[in-house]
Amino acid sequence: MSDLIIVESPTKVRTIKRYLTGDFDVIASKGHLRDLPKSKLGVDIENNFEPHYINIREKEALIKEIKKKAKSSDHVYLAGDPDREGEAISWHLAKILGLDLSEKNRVTFKELTASGIKEGMDAPRQIDMNLVDAQQARRVLDRIVGYKLSPFLWRKIRRGLSAGRVQSVAVKMICDREEEIRNFESKEYWSVDARFTDPPSRKIFTAALALVNGEKPELGSKKDVDDILAKLDGSEYIVSAVKKSVRRRSPAPPFTTSTLQQEASKRLSFQGRRTMKAAQELYEGVDIKDMGPTGLITYMRTDSTRISDEARAAAYDYIGKTYGEEYIPKTPNKYKSKGSAQDGHEAIRPSHPELTPAVVKSSLSNDQFKLYKLIWERFMASQMAKCVMDTISVDIEAGECVFKSSGFSVKFDGFTVLYEETRDSESAPKNDLTAVKKDDKLRVKELTGNQHFTQPPARYTEATLVKAFEETGIGRPSTYVPTISTILNRNYVERDGKSLKPTSLGEVTNKLMSEHFDKIVDVKFTANMEDDLDKVETGKKQWTDTLKTFYKEFETELEAAEADMEGKRVKVPDEETDQVCDVCGKPMVIKIGRYGKFMACTGFPDCTFTKPIMHETGADCPYCGKKVLLKKSKRGKVYFGCQDNPQCRFMTWDIPTKEKCPQCGSSLFQKGGKSGKLVCHKEGCGYSRDVK
Repeated sequence: MSDLIIVESPTKVRTIKRYLTGDFDVIASKGHLRDLPKSKLGVDIENNFEPHYINIREKEALIKEIKKKAKSSDHVYLAGDPDREGEAISWHLAKILGLDLSEKNRVTFKELTASGIKEGMDAPRQIDMNLVDAQQARRVLDRIVGYKLSPFLWRKIRRGLSAGRVQSVAVKMICDREEEIRNFESKEYWSVDARFTDPPSRKIFTAALALVNGEKPELGSKKDVDDILAKLDGSEYIVSAVKKSVRRRSPAPPFTTSTLQQEASKRLSFQGRRTMKAAQELYEGVDIKDMGPTGLITYMRTDSTRISDEARAAAYDYIGKTYGEEYIPKTPNKYKSKGSAQDGHEAIRPSHPELTPAVVKSSLSNDQFKLYKLIWERFMASQMAKCVMDTISVDIEAGECVFKSSGFSVKFDGFTVLYEETRDSESAPKNDLTAVKKDDKLRVKELTGNQHFTQPPARYTEATLVKAFEETGIGRPSTYVPTISTILNRNYVERDGKSLKPTSLGEVTNKLMSEHFDKIVDVKFTANMEDDLDKVETGKKQWTDTLKTFYKEFETELEAAEADMEGKRVKVPDEETDQVCDVCGKPMVIKIGRYGKFMACTGFPDCTFTKPIMHETGADCPYCGKKVLLKKSKRGKVYFGCQDNPQCRFMTWDIPTKEKCPQCGSSLFQKGGKSGKLVCHKEGCGYSRDVK
């Protein structure tokens, strides 16, 4: 007989077994084993929203195996992830196995290390029903919205559509931003900029016109600028004020789920799903040379910036030895979490701070290494001393006009020796003003008027949308990636480079939802619902009360919408193209079907010709000379292949370029990213060179 530990992921099994001592068996549930049925609502609304759970059919063999192991074990420990979902999975397991819920059979691991696993096993507890109820409330809410609202969309727009509580708000946010961009009226404005030389030092620096007659100038046209330049003609430029000060820059806090996704997007160009996949692997454990399966980071779904005393001490030890004692702050850096943060876990940090990225690089995949390096450096920098800068601001008078310039020099680099957070906007010019003194007469090298136009707000990217989710209180760390994936997969939103823009289907659906279900798509309402779920988690509110309050309003809205839309149907506008039908010659349009966009003849129903949308790359096939197209696998992974497939079998993961091979004239393909090679795939050629 032995004790059985049931975890969620098979990867965790190897890592946990490495650290356990004693007679233990470890098995993975591979996520949920029970769920609401797919074929019906599965919630008894009249009976206090009682959910009807069933065993997942595909998991029957695994359930049988777990039951067999549990029956032959002395004790069963439920070790699902340390969050609501993990608590619910543990509860479902307890129900399946007939475990006593009053027993202390629930264990959690904040990190998969020797100390983390020992700490978890030394503190078994009862299943936290508040956490379970919070998860149940979210699951039932989403099921009700999906199963009650989706059929309405089928009847009014088209079959196959789906509605979701959080996804509908996300689509509305993206649609609202698109509307702002469309309605934006750009305004012209001008600036007067100068380049000066300080004769004693001969150093050149820049300055901008700040005041005219003591007020900020309004320069709306070239004439306004010309008037200023006329006033300045022949003027002397004298330094009227020099202000020196010391500025201390604090490091960014260690990562939360949201900030990790944002920074990985900006710095690594990772989409959210890619980020969280690599983070999950780092948490669950990677085979490290000479160490075996090792969990490298703490739990990656968190909204807290809290750090344990042990982790801080380990960081200080490394910082002191590597950079010197002066890089350790005199008092520990403290970071505030967001007001809505649950603070159930520490921030995302390395489990073994002494394992530098360089040490583990050979054991990690490319994505794992890049993300681990980012997490490790951010954590270490967050525990380091501030950067100290000497700042200088200078006022330069020229008659009625005052120009201003600023600059800085680093006195002590502090945390910036290791890591600096990516900035959304460009930094100001780094002027060297150390030699500039009051009353210096400056020589103007260049004086120009520059035209500018106000810019519309930028479309959301995955990173900025996640930031907006966090700021408005929509969703929680575990829901960010699934929400964005859902609205993309269901063709409500599409990518335009890194940006997210609504499709015609998304805009039509959002308009219908906004007109008839304003509560569902209201940001504040959804944020308040998240707060209610948090109150359920802390035991301050009953989960069924939350559902009753929601459903009463939702049912009223649904009935009113059905009455208002009786006999009506909304058409999704087609996207026009410059292509004509191969069969009848009529114009082709882009339609959105159940499986994405496709091209269709406008002669329907007389002509039923359709074809997939071709994304040309500008490269020619090295096998047959026809066009190379961008394509997607069934799992959504991008690859490139010949337009004549399946007759021509050419396909590659390498990126096509418009550059031609100097040896044979065939198109070159870029292999291995920005620092890789340009290669020729023409049979028998063999040409390659480094990317310039």
